[in-house]
Amino acid sequence: MTQQLLRLAADDDVAIAHEALPAHVSVGVTGGGLVTTEGAVPRGHKVALRDLAPGDLVRKYGHVIGVASAPVRAGEHVHTHNLAMPHAASDLASGTTSAGDLPSSPPGLRRTFEGFRRPGGAVATRNFVGVLTTVNCSATVARQVVRRTEDDLAALHADGVDGVVALTHGTGCGLASRGEGWDVLQRTLRGYARHPNIGALVVLGLGCEVNAVSALMTDLGVADELPVASYTIQDAGGTAAAIARGEELVRGMAQDLRGSRREEVGVEHLVLGLQCGGSDAWSGLTANPALGVASDLLVAAGGTSVLGETPEVYGAEQMLAERAVRPDVGRALLDRIAWWEEYTASQGTSMDGNPSPGNKEGGITTILEKSLGAVAKAGHSPLTAVCGYAEPVPRPGLVFMDTPGYDPVSVTGMVAGGANLICFTTGRGSVFGSRPVPTVKLATNSSLAARMAGDIDLDCSAVVEQGVPLEDVGRQVYDLLLDTASGRRTASEELGLGGEELVPWQLGAVL
Repeated sequence: MTQQLLRLAADDDVAIAHEALPAHVSVGVTGGGLVTTEGAVPRGHKVALRDLAPGDLVRKYGHVIGVASAPVRAGEHVHTHNLAMPHAASDLASGTTSAGDLPSSPPGLRRTFEGFRRPGGAVATRNFVGVLTTVNCSATVARQVVRRTEDDLAALHADGVDGVVALTHGTGCGLASRGEGWDVLQRTLRGYARHPNIGALVVLGLGCEVNAVSALMTDLGVADELPVASYTIQDAGGTAAAIARGEELVRGMAQDLRGSRREEVGVEHLVLGLQCGGSDAWSGLTANPALGVASDLLVAAGGTSVLGETPEVYGAEQMLAERAVRPDVGRALLDRIAWWEEYTASQGTSMDGNPSPGNKEGGITTILEKSLGAVAKAGHSPLTAVCGYAEPVPRPGLVFMDTPGYDPVSVTGMVAGGANLICFTTGRGSVFGSRPVPTVKLATNSSLAARMAGDIDLDCSAVVEQGVPLEDVGRQVYDLLLDTASGRRTASEELGLGGEELVPWQLGAVL
């Protein structure tokens, strides 16, 4: 009989249905044994391998993912109707017994890519003219400037110009000019303005906002590093005049960037942001661990990987903390988890509010279960540092950045921190982009890869569906990442995605 239930660890209480199962059928289990289903079980969802009483802790991946909230019989579908978060979930945080080990580099591993060298020594994976807004009030003008110039700039791709991007956001006024919210906004805008993928910059304001153009330009300090200009809509004479002024500046800067050429550089110049969205039961088995293999290869070769989404490592934080190179690094991560527990409680919710309806449809029940799959993106490398949102990412090694789990906000922080490449895994489907940084999207299952083929760069389902070794798929991911860093356009770039995903984390009072 073909095995149809995947047991991930010997002491697991549940296994995963490889395909949708009807009621009252006997199915094989990896590792041996048979289970008869009590009812229908959707593909990717959990089936109990033994009887469970209310209050029993339930394990998957060899770790606690929840507590039985009702009697469960062997063969029964295990999901939101009978599985809940345990009391004091943080005390059950999953850990390991050994510190992280830096994997060795396999023979023939690529150690270079083709990038744009900047005068200050940074390396870009793309070469954009950026139109950065100080305030939401100038966002529409910035987008109009881009619409009027993007087709002409796209024609300069062969001359080393990747295009023009509107770096807009929804804040910049109606906030205090000091405090945590202000600091986060300033770090984010500074990080985008100074990002190596921005080869020239126009800064555009309204003229009366709290986040004034003059003060921001002083803070950015980029005048000696790249072509830059700034103005306000009010000083330009209104909307039409401001659009015309921006169009003139962008076209002139694009001409200045013509002739930019890629050159061979070492992978130590790569900063890879690790992101997942629309996760499902296969995320922790295929795309996430495959990305983890690629991340380990990058770190072993001298590069940097950035894991974020703090609410989505909840319950697995000890697995990361025990891999920290120093006790203070591990403690910094645990302190951020404690902050998030207090923060979510103050907002009348809990950390288990994270799994989305789509996550649950895909077979994920609790945040503990989701987190155990999410941390697989970070491979097995030692954790070298923990940094705040949008702070410059320390290099090299595996770094944790404190970000929300919401994809646009999380990736915005990573890009502001210096990520020049993003890899995004998805099981339910995603239409995410992150201009001016390319986003590589990995599918966790073949059904998604076929259904949304135009959005997916690599299908990682072969790990489960065909038995291809995880290391082989991870090596494919690694090579794809280097190809992308060298100029290969991603699916999201071909579709023109990524113009709306600059979303700074907004903290503090809106005044």
